[in-house]
Amino acid sequence: MAKTVAEAASVAVTRSPLATAEQVADYLGVPVATLYQWRYRNLGPRASKVGRHLRYRWADVESWVDDQAKADA
Repeated sequence: MAKTVAEAASVAVTRSPLATAEQVADYLGVPVATLYQWRYRNLGPRASKVGRHLRYRWADVESWVDDQAKADA
């Protein structure tokens, strides 16, 4: 069933925007190149390709940070 414009707008409001590699790198305090290396080596936060762009869900970034803290404990 097709959503109305109001329903689609309410869904968009409840979702947080996807983060760019630059935003995540700034948040984590690492260079963007480090994020790309982590992705290549399957070490960093989960990322998705949107077209040709790399995007991160903030929840995945936070979860990854939490996992890193647990691994160091």
